Amino acid sequence: MELDQTEMQAVVKRLKRAQGQIGGILKMIEDGRDCQDIVTQLAAVSKALDRAGFAVIALGLRQCITDPEGGTMDVGSMEKLFLSLA
Repeated sequence: MELDQTEMQAVVKRLKRAQGQIGGILKMIEDGRDCQDIVTQLAAVSKALDRAGFAVIALGLRQCITDPEGGTMDVGSMEKLFLSLA
């Protein structure tokens, strides 16, 4: 199923922010920053990626409901995707 690109812009924005955070984490490691600070940032990036994944799943489910004939994903496939994020 191809997702609506306009609605995916929020996900793209979130992923770009996470990409910046990852760059910051790499710099923290290179600079020898405190372990606690690094892990805190890693947790934040992990949460951001999870939320991006859930947003993609939610968009896919919404599209399946509004246009059930237009997609190739069934409920079982969407459930499997959702659970892969857990």
